[in-house]
Amino acid sequence: QKTRSRLPLFLCVSGGQNVAVQPFSDEDASIDGLSLCSSFSDALSVADEGGEVVEEAAQEDFQYKLKVYIDSTLDKSAKTRQGALDGLKAAMATRILYEFISDRRTTIADSIERCLKKGKGEEQHAAASLACLLCIQLGSGIESEEVFKTLKPVFKNILLDGSANIQARQACATSLGLCTLVAEDDILDVYATMECFESLFTRSYVREDGSRPSLNPQTTLLHTNALLSWALLLTICTSSQVKAITHKHLPKLPRLLENDNVHMRIAAGETIALLFELARDTDPFEYEDWEPLCDKLNSLATDCNKHRAKTDKRKQRSVFRDVLKAVEEGEFQSETIRFSTERMTIDSWVRKRTYDAFREFVGSGMNYHLQANEFIRDVFELGPPMLVDSTTLKSMKVSRFERHLYNAAAFKARTKARSKFRDKRVDVGEF
Repeated sequence: QKTRSRLPLFLCVSGGQNVAVQPFSDEDASIDGLSLCSSFSDALSVADEGGEVVEEAAQEDFQYKLKVYIDSTLDKSAKTRQGALDGLKAAMATRILYEFISDRRTTIADSIERCLKKGKGEEQHAAASLACLLCIQLGSGIESEEVFKTLKPVFKNILLDGSANIQARQACATSLGLCTLVAEDDILDVYATMECFESLFTRSYVREDGSRPSLNPQTTLLHTNALLSWALLLTICTSSQVKAITHKHLPKLPRLLENDNVHMRIAAGETIALLFELARDTDPFEYEDWEPLCDKLNSLATDCNKHRAKTDKRKQRSVFRDVLKAVEEGEFQSETIRFSTERMTIDSWVRKRTYDAFREFVGSGMNYHLQANEFIRDVFELGPPMLVDSTTLKSMKVSRFERHLYNAAAFKARTKARSKFRDKRVDVGEF
């Protein structure tokens, strides 16, 4: 198993003031409020006198709050359990808590299992999300495998139970996919999980006679989540399995492009692009229905249907322009993600699907996890975490006054440019 270096995390409080730990928020997730401290390095030092005492007190308060949350997941009140799950989710999304969580992983997993089995809707949704964050914190190894072996049967039972709460089924569809990616140790079990997802999203296929299945929006969302999780696991399949899946599903996946739900159409388009990318990497690849598929993708990339919402059409056109390029030319519109002093390029559909899956759970903490989470850095081949001292962090931060000056100058330049453009339009109209 992979050896993990222990990097304890401290909550930094500037100014030497004794500040109480507040409930987690997006502001807490800011990388400026956190620092990684290594027990074997003198790279970081406390700037203010007495700062170490303040940091230690804040850390104790922070861990005490986490312990309260863990205990509260067993409370009789559903509202209290929900609040505890949300508190743990926010903490794991915005902190590196491996040392704290590793010793308590069995307790947390048992609480998640209990909430999944006995909770309702929102509580089950929160518990499923927490399971993913727990695996992300533990990384790929025996610890996350133990957690997943406990939770996988529960996920599958809820997912495939047509009488279960639909919100819980949607959450399990997403969480089962990511937990399998992180913690499943047998590739045959990965394929079995993919078949579970197939049994769901294929129900949304337009039938060969052209008729469409009658599904409510919530069921369509369940099928969309299943498709996205299936595509996520597709990224770790062997080349022989990719070939078999391509032969089986690529002729049928385009039927999902006719779905009435924009999210399903987009998920289907991105999955088709991913499948083309993987198929081209394995063997010489030919697809018989090339022209009809490209025509369909082109119509979605230029969709002007008046019955669809403007935001839906804008998003759809943007995505399908990229999908069409991927199918026709094998190209990907790369994107650069900047975090701290580093940057990462999303340069393939495989990497995009993986990045989107992690970001769905860690949210605004994604950049922090890219910087400090060993497992996620390993997934994206970023190397070991880089320790950045407080002086460098401060030099990277633009002051509010500097930002105000920059925005004012940009506004002035933009106004000038627009004024010139308006003048030209007036001149043209007056002759």
